[in-house]
Amino acid sequence: MLNNPTQNLRHNAIHFLEQTKVQRLEILQELGIARYDFLTKMRLNDANIICIMRFLEKPSQLKFPNLSSADLSDLKLDGVNFIRGNLSGANLQGSSLVNADLIFANFTKADLINADLTGATLNQTIWLDALVEGCEFGTGTGLSNLQRKDLQIRGARFSSLKDDN
Repeated sequence: MLNNPTQNLRHNAIHFLEQTKVQRLEILQELGIARYDFLTKMRLNDANIICIMRFLEKPSQLKFPNLSSADLSDLKLDGVNFIRGNLSGANLQGSSLVNADLIFANFTKADLINADLTGATLNQTIWLDALVEGCEFGTGTGLSNLQRKDLQIRGARFSSLKDDN
């Protein structure tokens, strides 16, 4: 089905998103990218078709997840590994990323309204223009004091309020 990922890439991405979670995982295994099993949870829509096209284009060359502008809203992504992930412009509204590994992730202009990042590792993350109102950060592991204050000003919630002044 996806032996030549550059041929009919959009069609292949749509076909992938029409499959069941089990079928999607089998495709990811065939491509050698089963570590990106979060792709089995994505909805079929234009934003995700484009995102899946990036994964299918050159699966053997994937190093870090490019989820730029993807729709990951309301998904349970607990424990996910998005190290060095590009989540710029992504919709993560209402998603759960509890205990996720988000080191070096880029959240520029991402929508994390009411998301849950409790227990996530957030070292060296980028939050430029990210929407974080109601986003739960727990203790904010790995965030600098400056990042923490900036995120709080924009409506993020932390379980430890030592820096709220």
